[in-house]
Amino acid sequence: MDDKEIIDRLIARSESAITALGDKYSKYCRVIAINILGDAEDTEEVLNDTYYRVWNSIPPEQPNNLRAYIGRITRNLSLDRLDKIRAEKRGGGQIDVILSELEECIVDNKNTPEKLAESEEISAALNEFLIGQSIENRCVFVRRYWRAASIEEIATNFDMSVGKVKTILFRMRKKLRKHLEKEGIHI
Repeated sequence: MDDKEIIDRLIARSESAITALGDKYSKYCRVIAINILGDAEDTEEVLNDTYYRVWNSIPPEQPNNLRAYIGRITRNLSLDRLDKIRAEKRGGGQIDVILSELEECIVDNKNTPEKLAESEEISAALNEFLIGQSIENRCVFVRRYWRAASIEEIATNFDMSVGKVKTILFRMRKKLRKHLEKEGIHI
């Protein structure tokens, strides 16, 4: 079933849309959630919450790219769940490492309307930056910073050494910082 048909079924409030959504995107969403959470039980809860959130948001939303839409929901729910787990356990993990890698490039943009506008500028600049990269570099960057994949996992998936992945990510973070500064986004 294609995305348009799934969205049409969601708008029509047909429960078969959730089944179709799960059939088509459960593996994709599971990878995102497990890479962030590292726990199968928490991942399953996030997947259920993702489908519930999609059910409640379409309509009124009608995303142009259902895969990106459901991926973003899964990622955000996973990060929220991770915050909750950390508040309970006060443990560290993969996300801490990823965020520390990116903290020199991107600032925290929460709460104020000014910061929201700035976050939209950062998003547009980031998209522009990624379009200008090679497919390999773009895929490595997205796997690391969107899907929260480990460096070892990326190396295995792309048949690279761990050192090469680290070098690609290091160079891309430097380029990203320069690109953001060129766009007038000051860190």
